Amino acid sequence: MKPEHKAEMKARARNIALLVAYDGTAYHGFQRQTPPVVAVQNVLEEVLETVFGDTIELAAAGRTDAGVHAYGQVVNFFTDGTIPVERIVRAVNSLLPDDIVVKAACEAGREFSARHSARAKTYLYRVQQGETPDPLTARYAWYERRPLDLAAMQQAMAELLGTHDFSAFRAAGGAPMSPVRTMYVSEVQPIAGEQLEFRLRGTGFLYHMVRNIVGTVVNVGLGRISVARFGEILASLDRQQASATAPARGLYLARVEYDEPLF
Repeated sequence: MKPEHKAEMKARARNIALLVAYDGTAYHGFQRQTPPVVAVQNVLEEVLETVFGDTIELAAAGRTDAGVHAYGQVVNFFTDGTIPVERIVRAVNSLLPDDIVVKAACEAGREFSARHSARAKTYLYRVQQGETPDPLTARYAWYERRPLDLAAMQQAMAELLGTHDFSAFRAAGGAPMSPVRTMYVSEVQPIAGEQLEFRLRGTGFLYHMVRNIVGTVVNVGLGRISVARFGEILASLDRQQASATAPARGLYLARVEYDEPLF
């Protein structure tokens, strides 16, 4: 939501929150872009304006990058539209493309903000293993043919638990904010289809933080970096010491948590 429009928007009768899932392959991230560049927000706002008969400005829990997917993106917007909340999901989905879906809708409190009210977020990252690539996961996982040392990667991920300054995994270009975050869950496990799934749940994440962590942990799995060296990289606060950013296609915003459940 644009700061200059905030008072105007909040004067409207309703604050609607939506749970949104999307395949980010075709979009230039979530955040609104200037046409002809298309982001998820562009498409969603256009459809919501049709359904609610208002100009719509969304606030989102996470500004996912180009090619990043979501199971549990949360957005909110203010409107004077009168469509009953129980009809919103079907009405909006009837107009959205197949790669964006509204999973749930609710009336939120006046002060609720999908972004500022968030207390924790969970991201997933998937790596495809195997002697040959899988064409059915090519848009949804990072393919790495060489076997990865799962035990070593699990040890490295455990180094991230607790409260740390994550500057070593922070990309340039993000919004100015404190690099200190608390990580509640940091793990990697095998899942079906020769995939490994990284799961990180924390109070918040810096620009490209998950992808930079995964890129570095994969190098632990390849034997290029020791677990001890990974700990040193975290403590260094120096992005230049960490590895290259993992591709966007393997990343998913899985869940956003608030003080009270919304849906």
